[in-house]
Amino acid sequence: MATIKQGKALNIRESRILIAGAASLVGSHTADLLLEQGVREVILLDNFSFGSMDAIAHLQDNPRVRIVRADLMRLPDLLTATEGVDGVVHLAAYMTLGFSQTPWNAVDVNIRGAQNMLEACRVNKVGKIVFASSNAVYGYGPGIKGALSESIPFYSEGAPPAAILYGASKIMGEQLCRQYHQNFGQDYVVLRYSTVYGERQHYRAANSLYIMETYDLVRKGQAPILPGDGKDTKHFVHVSDVARANVAALQSAATDVAVNVSGPEPITTGELVDLVLDYCKSSLRPEIRPDPPGKVRLTSGGAFHIPHDKAGEVLGWKPLVHMKEGVTRLLAWRELQES
Repeated sequence: MATIKQGKALNIRESRILIAGAASLVGSHTADLLLEQGVREVILLDNFSFGSMDAIAHLQDNPRVRIVRADLMRLPDLLTATEGVDGVVHLAAYMTLGFSQTPWNAVDVNIRGAQNMLEACRVNKVGKIVFASSNAVYGYGPGIKGALSESIPFYSEGAPPAAILYGASKIMGEQLCRQYHQNFGQDYVVLRYSTVYGERQHYRAANSLYIMETYDLVRKGQAPILPGDGKDTKHFVHVSDVARANVAALQSAATDVAVNVSGPEPITTGELVDLVLDYCKSSLRPEIRPDPPGKVRLTSGGAFHIPHDKAGEVLGWKPLVHMKEGVTRLLAWRELQES
């Protein structure tokens, strides 16, 4: 194992942590875990253009929580919000669907927004930044095979432009973190999430959205749709595991490093549909139907997996929630929303 650079490790109980993009699936669960571990204060920053107050409504009256409406594109907002802050979890970003619909805004937020946050952290001497990246930094298409370890190159041939733009924007964000570390000594850890899913799921992520779409069809008595032969490889990680990774990165002395945050195992589209059908106790069978033109669906040209061994070495982290348990938890939560 290569030597891991050492930097700032935060004591959660003594720290004020800001979560950017907090009114979200990952943001709300990360806040929950920080509070559970005794954080001094958690600042939930969001401009609420995508995030929902519903995701953090249960935290509004907590005396250790402060909700701040601010925008990544306004540096003065971030300079004020990060005063006296010890650590930042930077989640705020457009995802693939956003790059398909409003690429201009998406590029601005994912790149300039990340730079603004890094600058605010530099000015206010924030001890540690956890930057939420993605396995999209490996690209998409036929070149994606085998183990997607942290050192492989970026593949783009044959992939949807929105997916490539999203992956490239995360590469830019990671490199801005590296530059701020090299130039100013800013400590950071990059976490390359696989597709995150779980309770409080939204309808904006191309792959996790597929779970919800399938469930909604089955609940209506309609056959779920398979966009191909059901053998496309998907990689999911449950939101509770992602929250644990975020907190582990804040607590770790590691710096200037990027690690995969993936689930225990990959799953095919067909297997995923079967999990939903089993949960719903449905005898419906999937219908194979190509996606309509312009539909953003991220598929793989072949079998691959995303190892998380490095996260174990660097952060002492590994995923705990397997897909069957995670899908059951997600759909049970979804049913509660309907009652």
